[in-house]
Amino acid sequence: MLMPCINSGEYYIHKTALILLASVALVTPFGATVVHAQATEAAQSAATESQRLAALFAADDEASLKRNPLNALFRGDMRYADRFGDMITDAYFDNERSAAQANLEGLNTIDRDRLNATDKIAYDVFKQVQTDALKGLSKDIMDLTVVRPLNHFFGYQTFYPTFASGQGAAPFKTVEDYDNNLKRHKEFILLMDRSIDRFRQGMATGVFETKMTIANVVDQLNTQLAQKTEESPYYGPILMFPESFSDADKARLTSEYRDIIVNGLYPANARLRDFLRDSYLPLAREQVGLSAMKGGEALYQYLIEQTTTLPLKADDIHNLGLSEVARIASGMEAIKKEVGFKGTLGAFFEHLRSDPKLKPTSRASLTQGYYDIGKKVDAAISMQFKYLPKAPLEIKPYEEFREKYEAGGSYQQGTPDGSRPGTFYFNTYDLPSRTTPGMTTLYLHEGAPGHHFQISVAQENEKLPAFMRFGGNTAYVEGWALYSETLGYGMGLFKDPYQRFGTLSDEMLRAMRLVVDTGIHSKGWTREQAIEYMLANSDMGKTDATAEVERYIAIPSQALAYKIGALTIMRLKDKAKKELGSKFDVREFHNQVLNTGALPLTVLEKKIDDWIAASK
Repeated sequence: MLMPCINSGEYYIHKTALILLASVALVTPFGATVVHAQATEAAQSAATESQRLAALFAADDEASLKRNPLNALFRGDMRYADRFGDMITDAYFDNERSAAQANLEGLNTIDRDRLNATDKIAYDVFKQVQTDALKGLSKDIMDLTVVRPLNHFFGYQTFYPTFASGQGAAPFKTVEDYDNNLKRHKEFILLMDRSIDRFRQGMATGVFETKMTIANVVDQLNTQLAQKTEESPYYGPILMFPESFSDADKARLTSEYRDIIVNGLYPANARLRDFLRDSYLPLAREQVGLSAMKGGEALYQYLIEQTTTLPLKADDIHNLGLSEVARIASGMEAIKKEVGFKGTLGAFFEHLRSDPKLKPTSRASLTQGYYDIGKKVDAAISMQFKYLPKAPLEIKPYEEFREKYEAGGSYQQGTPDGSRPGTFYFNTYDLPSRTTPGMTTLYLHEGAPGHHFQISVAQENEKLPAFMRFGGNTAYVEGWALYSETLGYGMGLFKDPYQRFGTLSDEMLRAMRLVVDTGIHSKGWTREQAIEYMLANSDMGKTDATAEVERYIAIPSQALAYKIGALTIMRLKDKAKKELGSKFDVREFHNQVLNTGALPLTVLEKKIDDWIAASK
């Protein structure tokens, strides 16, 4: 994956030089020699700065892939596929810190003013990424985070079974692929034991995860450990041997996989489960908000700024959320009247939760419903976009072993070359609790044009440096996905009032997140208080509301990004419409938002302002 970065740099170098040299031909003959010399010098200087910037990006990317081998594998780069990585070791964090410091020092040697417009954006993003990395790796922050290495929503114990199952990102096409997986298993086992050590550090310093999240982790591990060896996701690759494998290879691999599951992976999970259940859980904190944790108030402010890429305060976000909830509720009232429902909005919510006509009848029918939505989006998408991703989009339900703890849907990125499709996952757990009006917006958000377009367009653009192709920030990523939900109006997908209500319902969810996340982590709200707020202000079922609230407890501030990011993109769109008038092209606006990857919101705003000025 190094070569695209180098090629990207060369592309911009040549482009800049050609533009500058071409401008020389337009000057008058008087003083032509002097002008030519000055232009040539400027072009060479710009090229030099661009080359140095590209070299810095390429060197950092290569070094980062060695330190983080799973990132390479997700890109389809198999050079380090036999490694899992030494995450959460002191040496790992020291290396990450040294890399960020060296990158900033290297960046300071490059003259930003001599770069072209795209490289200036890359410069700014890279600087912010490295600066943010150092903040997260500071002692004050790490003392509060590293000692809480996992919870039920964010942890390798949830990610790794699918990853290694033959149904995830890890390939199983060759004998070497199978052997690499065995090697990764050994390092994963070390990580599980290392997690116990980190939890013990927190116990010694008084920094604890919540009882709720730890109880959920114990439940997750119990579920995994209850599976027979042949039913374990880790055994999945054995059930899908390629036909080309010899009988001897099949026999050896079957034996070795069975052995490492029985004598390695399961015991590691059991050790973690037993420690959390018997030693950690009795001491874990009852209060679910960060404000109740040692150092939690300062940590939450740091997380807000990291998540939103903006200097926002919890109180301001909370009040914005209350305002948005009120605005969206008025739109819901209008649709309630449109469909002729007599009664309060709360009664209408209950109707939506309980009406059998608005519930999926089976796992298969829900799957087919998403297939149908995908076809409708495919037929209308060119109305909004100039460029479509090369990578296909796969639609499928979560695996049963993890669906209980997952959100309503999610997206797993494909490879840049399209060899592995992007995947839109949806949840079929507890079908009676689920409703159908939100299906269209969930697909638009997690699938196309949401995360699938945002991630695929960036990583398929080999002109970008790798950190822009594959990196990002939550406010942009989730802001774009939420904004994408609104595009269903322009594509004619919301003619049905219940699907239109589903759009408002999903928007309400993101508005409530501003209220609930800040309520939990800065205002002392309880888990139950947060659940009741969500049920009172939406048509969500209790199962979904509970999962959402427990997610906010597990990963504070992440839920804020959706609404903050979407409001920013919509504000920039309105600004472009107003200033460009008849020259405004929504397809080009979307291209401008997407084609340089997931930018911090301040950088995105500067880019769109420059585009507006150039388009007048």
